[in-house]
Amino acid sequence: MRDAELSPERRPAVPYLKIPKSGDPYLEGYRCGHCGAVFLADRLACASCTTRGEIKPIRLSNTGKLYNYTIVHRSFPGVAVPFVFAIVDLDDGGSIKGNLVGVEPRPDAIQFDMRVKVMFVDANVRDKQGNSYLAYVFTPA
Repeated sequence: MRDAELSPERRPAVPYLKIPKSGDPYLEGYRCGHCGAVFLADRLACASCTTRGEIKPIRLSNTGKLYNYTIVHRSFPGVAVPFVFAIVDLDDGGSIKGNLVGVEPRPDAIQFDMRVKVMFVDANVRDKQGNSYLAYVFTPA
């Protein structure tokens, strides 16, 4: 066996989270070169303007503002509740969903349009080979 097969590695929890060999992790999106629309998944045609062949990968911003949220009180067994699930409009375009941490899960503690930043965290999950998974959350900026 090769050494790479024996040693566990860190993997992204979602396909749009990129972990370069050197440098910090980041979220990757795709921008239409015609209209500027931003998406999380690669596509053949822009869902906004239908232009084909002009979708290019981009590094998404690590900052944005809270667009919407819900406070989750019931979840899967083993998931601590309540927690805040949010939709964030990123500064350079695109919207992304994730958990908002570092705030009390109460409506009076959360403000729409509040500034947030992306933080990368260990997902506290290991697969059978011992690989760990990196996830992202939002925190107040």
